[in-house]
Amino acid sequence: MNNKSILIVIPARYASTRLPGKPLHKIAGIEMIKRVAEIAISVCEKYNNCDYIVATDDNKIVAFCEAKNIKVTMTAESCKSGTERCFDAVKKMENTPAFIVNLQGDNPLCPPWFIEDMINEWQNDKEGQVFTPCVHLTWEELDQMRENKKTTPFSGTTVQVDKLGYALTFSKLTLPAIRKEEKLREHTTKSPVRRHIGLYGYTHEALKDYFNLEPGQYEKPEGLEQMRFIEHRIPVKMVEVDYRGWQGMSGVDSPEDVERAEAIIATQGEFNR
Repeated sequence: MNNKSILIVIPARYASTRLPGKPLHKIAGIEMIKRVAEIAISVCEKYNNCDYIVATDDNKIVAFCEAKNIKVTMTAESCKSGTERCFDAVKKMENTPAFIVNLQGDNPLCPPWFIEDMINEWQNDKEGQVFTPCVHLTWEELDQMRENKKTTPFSGTTVQVDKLGYALTFSKLTLPAIRKEEKLREHTTKSPVRRHIGLYGYTHEALKDYFNLEPGQYEKPEGLEQMRFIEHRIPVKMVEVDYRGWQGMSGVDSPEDVERAEAIIATQGEFNR
């Protein structure tokens, strides 16, 4: 890989309290890890010098991937997070990729164009070192987020950006506070709130730096690892994305999530890649 090369890493851990053997669990007849790998493959086909790899600590996942001709590597059992597993896989590469996308193995409904939008932004942006998507919420979407937070207050992360689209701060609070909201609703279709989507692309230097930096003062109470970059002044470029009419869903982490994912697929069909 040359200095413009891209690697999509898919961290996949077999152990899961709520959904044992999660990566090999079938969703609408197709194993979850296969679905995620197919998203990565579809993105790689659109770029030069783009590749992907499943990063796992379990022989069952390795055996499955090898049987399905899915690229896979074993990572250390000591990896505590998907980010660590991602970096462990990168360190095993013969040539260091310039840009690394961390596509979690439990995200089988990730729109492939989200990844493409991140890659395109990285190719065009000279300052950013971390790239991650967000959605600019309509008032209706903001109302729904507020309703969700009544029962699950730490669901949904918001981000505030500067004039160039770089992140100023992330929070589990709904930021910004909105004065004279009723008047604002009359004149705009979009609220001032942006919801962060937990998908990341890093330059190799930024990913390496993450493990050399002390956790920030806001990272721990918020439970948001991306605050480490913000607090150490590593530029995080927000990439505004659009679901294009598709119903969004975060990671699949329970039998209920599997049912929800299957319902979405039954209603909307598969991605037209």
